Amino acid sequence: MGLEERINQDIKEAMKAREQGVLEALRAIKSAVLLAKTEKGASEVLDADAELKLLQRLQKQRKEAADIYATQNRPDLESVERFQAEVIGRYLPEPLSAEAVEQALKQLIGTLGLSGSADLGKLMGASSKALAGQVDGKTLSETARRLLS
Repeated sequence: MGLEERINQDIKEAMKAREQGVLEALRAIKSAVLLAKTEKGASEVLDADAELKLLQRLQKQRKEAADIYATQNRPDLESVERFQAEVIGRYLPEPLSAEAVEQALKQLIGTLGLSGSADLGKLMGASSKALAGQVDGKTLSETARRLLS
């Protein structure tokens, strides 16, 4: 079952359960999927990689908005954004722990024969593909820099 079918099914369930917050988050995902499908040059069906990137982008937007609301002392809006980010996170793969990310990067460094900070770009490119959707870019970058320095 693809993302769009899962979202449609979950929207029906949220409507039946009268879960307004969940329903808003699911409708936002559905809207983003429809927009992605109708973009110029886009195919009729999104592949798993495109769906993953879309969900990550939506979750990141919600977290950034929540941080902005927190700095503006708007806990009412902050809680809504954090809740929506959590609902979107349900459709993302389980994130890796810091130890697992470090272990995967050490394996890639050994496999590719990298050493020193000059090889950071090579490591980031390979690790972004290998760990797609399982770790955010900031954590990946910080760990890679620490291991190569």
